[in-house]
Amino acid sequence: MKRTEIIAQLPYSEPFLFVDEVLAVSGENISGTYTFQKNAFFYKGHFKNNPVTPGVILTECMAQLGLVCLGIYLLGKEKSSSNPTFALSSTEIDFYLPVFPGEKVTVFSEKKYFRFNKLKCEVKMLNANNEIVASGIISGMTGPLNPKGETVDGN
Repeated sequence: MKRTEIIAQLPYSEPFLFVDEVLAVSGENISGTYTFQKNAFFYKGHFKNNPVTPGVILTECMAQLGLVCLGIYLLGKEKSSSNPTFALSSTEIDFYLPVFPGEKVTVFSEKKYFRFNKLKCEVKMLNANNEIVASGIISGMTGPLNPKGETVDGN
């Protein structure tokens, strides 16, 4: 599976897409980048006169790049459904540095396990100076959609 095909299968769109490119991917890890646009909707209120990227958005960026993109790749290798769904099941993220409007970050993710449709990854986000912005563990569940848009268990 090509890196551009992974991005094309992401179940997100603007303004909630936090993946610009996948740099490298294998069955064990993935890396990619995202640049936080200066006019992003969340900067208007976080914080007045000193915009900072919210931690929940940093977590979402790490989840999209480090969990969902890797999950798409792994499912593609298994020849699973072409319409996978993803649900975040747990996060444990530590934050070290702020990310400001216009900053480019790189996310690195290493698969801890992928079994029974659950993917668990160790992730870290670096800024342009190669400083750790955030790191931790992200887990999620995946499953194919049926034609009605429901997961295979009917939910």
